[in-house]
Amino acid sequence: MQGLLEKLIHDLQQTGWLEYTAVIAGIASVWFSKKENIWVYPVGLINTVIYIFLSLQNHLIGEASVNFYYTVVSIYGWLLWARKDVGNHHVLKISYSNRKEWATQLAFFAFFYVALFFILSFLKTYFEGAIPWADAFASATAYTGMWLMARKKVESWYWWIATNLASIPLYFVKNMAMTSIYYVILLVLAFMGLSEWRKRTGFTNK
Repeated sequence: MQGLLEKLIHDLQQTGWLEYTAVIAGIASVWFSKKENIWVYPVGLINTVIYIFLSLQNHLIGEASVNFYYTVVSIYGWLLWARKDVGNHHVLKISYSNRKEWATQLAFFAFFYVALFFILSFLKTYFEGAIPWADAFASATAYTGMWLMARKKVESWYWWIATNLASIPLYFVKNMAMTSIYYVILLVLAFMGLSEWRKRTGFTNK
């Protein structure tokens, strides 16, 4: 326990301002998503662009790919969330996934997990920081969560919870303690976001 605490303190002391900026932007972005506020996307883009740079700098290819994906899907989600009808009301509403949509998202996750696992297994020779099974799981759950978030699906929060649980130890062992703490905060916010979105739907499946 003492060794883990010493490692945490040491890693935090080595954390640069870019990582702190990314963490603050990420927390703010998740807070906005919890509130169903469109600022989730412009603020989130600050986070994702910085993390692409930091991940590549630390040879974390899986994490870099996730944040590149976040960047692309953030633009897609921004457009979807901004759409309004003739009465100036937002078109996209928070909803639950039906059985077909659940099957689709599980297949979506499985495809990316398998693909990323094999890609990262190959790249491990060139990037020592890669942990194929863990990186692939954290990345695939994040891909799924981000896609569902853009479509305002309640289930997106389940995938975020899985991502955060996987990322907390993953970043810690890769000497990115501030980011590990960041995912602890995101885990708490994910549970809060799930509760908030369920309340907005009246706790009933649509």
